[in-house]
Amino acid sequence: MAYWLMKSEPDVFGIDDLKAMPNKTDKWEGVRNYQVRNMMRDAMRTGDLAFFYHSNCKEPGIVGIMKITREGYPDYSAFDPEAKYYDPKSDPDHPRWFMVDVRFVKKLKRVITLSELKTHTCLEELPLLRRGNRLSVIPISEAHWKYILALE
Repeated sequence: MAYWLMKSEPDVFGIDDLKAMPNKTDKWEGVRNYQVRNMMRDAMRTGDLAFFYHSNCKEPGIVGIMKITREGYPDYSAFDPEAKYYDPKSDPDHPRWFMVDVRFVKKLKRVITLSELKTHTCLEELPLLRRGNRLSVIPISEAHWKYILALE
């Protein structure tokens, strides 16, 4: 099993939105970064766990846990000219963008904030804390996963 951190802006799609979806499951669409696309297409597997991270908000941080329920498949929003994430260069026969499905597992008892994570020296190598890292999906080591969960 692998562990991930997946970022979303809570005013666009937050943990409560995922929890409210039918079967508490939704697609993680709209990724338009090749490195993240590759992780979703090639590395994420059914059963992997991910932290749900609220970004671009007053208090960014880890708010919950979700599970990957469907491995990478073409992000069809790229083919729809009416869709928010339309990409005219993406071709259904040779898709450029991929997505995964995720299911709500739980909401944390409290938000584990970015500022709090920065205070733990054993998390210095956490990709989220590296200067300039703006990826929306980040792999998390098992050791970091367990340590962060213990902060709850």
